[in-house]
Amino acid sequence: MKVGVLSFQGDFAEHLGVLKSLKVKAMEVRTLQDLNQVDRLIIPGGESTVMALFLEETGIGKEIVRRATLSYRQRGKVTKTQSLIPNPQPLFVYGTCAGAILLAKKATGKNAPRTLGLIDITIDRNAYGTQLDSFETNLTIAGIPSSIPVAFIRAPVITKVGKNVEVLASHEGKPVLVRQERILAGTFHPEVRGEKNIHRLFLTIV
Repeated sequence: MKVGVLSFQGDFAEHLGVLKSLKVKAMEVRTLQDLNQVDRLIIPGGESTVMALFLEETGIGKEIVRRATLSYRQRGKVTKTQSLIPNPQPLFVYGTCAGAILLAKKATGKNAPRTLGLIDITIDRNAYGTQLDSFETNLTIAGIPSSIPVAFIRAPVITKVGKNVEVLASHEGKPVLVRQERILAGTFHPEVRGEKNIHRLFLTIV
């Protein structure tokens, strides 16, 4: 297993640090060639509008969608011959904060970016407010025995969840960690304090 972290913008270094502490093979992803070397990808927090533009201009966004939906019996299903890279393998993706926005089926709010549509949620960009409204809390996560400390930094809010989406954690009645098939999306940052449990959870998804 090799895990890539989209490293164009945002807090990718913190994710790479957590993966290194877990002794997982990890690398920065900035090109299609980089993406071809990994079978799991983390899309970090950052500026979702800037990241969305980067994904579109480089073609990385289209390739993420192609590989994340390989063999799925659903609309948008692709075959290996349609991929931009030879012999692509199925891709598992975890998005935090801005990454969750980019993975969503629909994003709302001011300057909402074009999304990849890989998980059936609607998400409101910067719904928690500005940087001054950021906060830390402890969350109870399904599959993790004890609560863990996380940070909400200019966080989005998941306002709608599709019937095939599993809610793994909530805060004040709102979903904050959700999963659908190969896709994991969280509105918070576990990596800023070096928390490893969410990354472990992502690595065990099969």
